[in-house]
Amino acid sequence: MNGQTKQPTIETERLVLRPFAMEDAADVQRLAGDPAIADTTLNIPHPYPDGAAESWINTHQERWQSGLGVICAITLRSTGELVGAISVLGVSQQNSHGEMGYWIGKPYWGNGYCTEAARALIRFSFATMGLHRVFAHHLARNPASGRVMAKAGMRYEGTLREHTRKADVFEDLPLYGILAGELEN
Repeated sequence: MNGQTKQPTIETERLVLRPFAMEDAADVQRLAGDPAIADTTLNIPHPYPDGAAESWINTHQERWQSGLGVICAITLRSTGELVGAISVLGVSQQNSHGEMGYWIGKPYWGNGYCTEAARALIRFSFATMGLHRVFAHHLARNPASGRVMAKAGMRYEGTLREHTRKADVFEDLPLYGILAGELEN
């Protein structure tokens, strides 16, 4: 992406979005393994399997280098503490778009960390990755995730009705998107 082999670090007022390291695996398993995270996200299982965090982290550098996306650890600037993850994946060079996804550990909910990280990663997606569009969706029963998308500058574009199945229940997925020209400073 943009000729960079090493994934850059992104800094905000309170956060550092950096590449995951293998040392983060135990914290990923602890935070993502909370049943509340699995219940509010589409792709995180519960119980969170041993070794899954390590396997997941091992995929990140190749995705970045191959231009398929970026996955960042969301850490507190003041302490370096891991609070969650955010990504833009499924990058299509032909269509110049990618899909944003994220999770924040339950102890860190309600602090605005996800919105701050989303704004920074959207800017990065346009400026560094050269994308034209970033989109995201969330489980309809998790409206807080939609509020994050809206606060990050994304527009509601419609709902994919019963688009996916989670635990044998068909779920609606509200869809949000933002174009490079719509980004506010």
